[in-house]
Amino acid sequence: MVWASRLSVLWIVTLLGGQAVAYAQDAPLIPREVLFAPPSKAKPQLSPDGTKIAYLAPDRTGAMNVWVQSISQKDAVAITADAPFAIESLRWAEDGERILYIADSDGNETWHVFIVDVATRVVRDLTPYRNVRASNLLTNPGFPQEILVALNLRDSQTQDMYRVNLTTNAVKLDTQNPGDVLSWTADELFVVRAATAFDAVSGRTIVRVRDASNRPWRDLISWPFEDSLTFGQATGSTVIAGFSGSRLYVVSARNSDTGELVEIDARNGRELRIVARHSKGDIAADPDPCPDLRPLVMADRETGRIQAVAFQHARWEWKVLDPVVAADWAILSKQFPGFLRVVSRDRVDMKWIIAQITDDQPERFYLYDRKLKRAQAFMGTPADLALFAMSPKKPVEIVARDGQHLVGYVTLPISTTERRFPTVLIPHGGPWMRDDWGYDPLVQFLANRGYAVLQVNFRGSSGFGKKFLNAGNYQLGRAMQDDLSDAVAWAVREGISDPKRVGILGISLGGYATLRGLTRTPELFSCGVDVVGPSDLKTSFAAFPPWWQAVKTRWVRRVGDVERDERLNQELSPLHEADRIKVPLMIAQGANDRRVTIRNSDLMVHNLRKRNRPVTYIVYPDEGHRFIRHANKLDFYGRVEVFFKNCLGGRAQPWLPVAGSTAQVY
Repeated sequence: MVWASRLSVLWIVTLLGGQAVAYAQDAPLIPREVLFAPPSKAKPQLSPDGTKIAYLAPDRTGAMNVWVQSISQKDAVAITADAPFAIESLRWAEDGERILYIADSDGNETWHVFIVDVATRVVRDLTPYRNVRASNLLTNPGFPQEILVALNLRDSQTQDMYRVNLTTNAVKLDTQNPGDVLSWTADELFVVRAATAFDAVSGRTIVRVRDASNRPWRDLISWPFEDSLTFGQATGSTVIAGFSGSRLYVVSARNSDTGELVEIDARNGRELRIVARHSKGDIAADPDPCPDLRPLVMADRETGRIQAVAFQHARWEWKVLDPVVAADWAILSKQFPGFLRVVSRDRVDMKWIIAQITDDQPERFYLYDRKLKRAQAFMGTPADLALFAMSPKKPVEIVARDGQHLVGYVTLPISTTERRFPTVLIPHGGPWMRDDWGYDPLVQFLANRGYAVLQVNFRGSSGFGKKFLNAGNYQLGRAMQDDLSDAVAWAVREGISDPKRVGILGISLGGYATLRGLTRTPELFSCGVDVVGPSDLKTSFAAFPPWWQAVKTRWVRRVGDVERDERLNQELSPLHEADRIKVPLMIAQGANDRRVTIRNSDLMVHNLRKRNRPVTYIVYPDEGHRFIRHANKLDFYGRVEVFFKNCLGGRAQPWLPVAGSTAQVY
């Protein structure tokens, strides 16, 4: 339920004679070492026979490694020790004897596929090519000795599909990319039969199919740029949610505003039926299969038939379609509040691993036995974190200055002596992504330090239909930025925020929004933190990694051609208005960032210091677009809380140098 009226603020404070009554005492500080501790277990996966679980867990340095244990015994053992690598995801090989995982080195996002033998713990790199990025990893129970994986091995800008033998390491080109394919889909016989493509000239999204491996490809259906969602416009993304016989399940907004799941005849492209739809929200993106962007659905493991579809508006929700699993969902939903998803299933589909998402605790996992209709905890909230109360994340509706309705979230301190809260606005990255409901350690960290945390899905955010997405076209730094300013004004009107103590913190395109906010509306903010944000859009566009070239048209169509239009670039890029920044600014950058290169931050810091503007510059030489290493996270967030305390007046745990951090302060 969203709300916007002043009466809604009663859940924040009690109003008495127009004055806010302060809470009795402040909640205890949650140590950074507790809030940002690596999860004790993450991304659990059932073995095909349902007898073992593989998962990620930290070693003594905090680096995540692959562990395996039996379901019924406490015999967990680490089978990797890849401290230099950031393991992003894992799954069992179909033979049940080995585990596949995807990892990069020092945050460079040049993903490789590794395989580790459970018995011998021998690790092999299945894609051992320099500067080659792996994605779109596929397996099939009928082919336990093979995988399919997309590699930009032949051409740095395109992802061909390769068939890899898990025993011999032989890598064979299976399907060549004509240059416009974003992702590939295989049928039940493990033949690459479908593809999601993006035409770089027209901006059309295309579903392409072939009838067999020796038959020609043909365009089955397509729709124009304005009818497309992010699923069809991002490298590694797919609009194809499933393949069942001669039918495809496709995310489409051709005939609706929101992304709905439709069933398509793969022989002629005829739409057979609408499988599932939501009046306000798009089909949700699966949060797990990094580095790919896929719809969040459940499908029958044998037939491929869709059993349930997830949607997002203000919150996550499922539409369960198959009565076979409906009874299980009914049992689980009563037992576990929040949003549930099945993250792993054994081959006979009698055991599930369930993930539970709530707004006040990290993701928890349960092993569910479908025969016994019983769930048992596999990973709960860490004991030291469970000692502290967390703040709820409340969905809100904000009306922008031009009448556009925006879904946002407000998270408040549990207790405070403040009458109006110092506030931190966190614009999301993308910018064609979204903020969503659920636990976020950064949000809880700031709320615990005494800040109201404000997040808003400005126009152009994904998840709210194509009209809302297209409302952001050519509005980066313009109306999209106005939406952020309007959210702050709303929080002030609602009695939530102290207008003299508002900070802004953003990552990636959220970092751009930080810089843009400090230059465009310098009177609104008391300070800002920019993490890997592009300061000059032309510099950023020119340095896009090779695998983004296929979708560069999307950036031009939604932002503008800043590489050729210097006047536009100077209007939109904070670098050229650095003299307007008057308040303290912290900039943090990973030296290995391939998306937003360090040159963006170097240029901004140079311009600011040339004008004697206050800026703190921190570089992590072994990080990329995200800060992964535990010591670096502790170092960074310790600096952030002291920074905000000094300019906004919240609370802070003292900062001390963190052993193992590679931070370089300039």
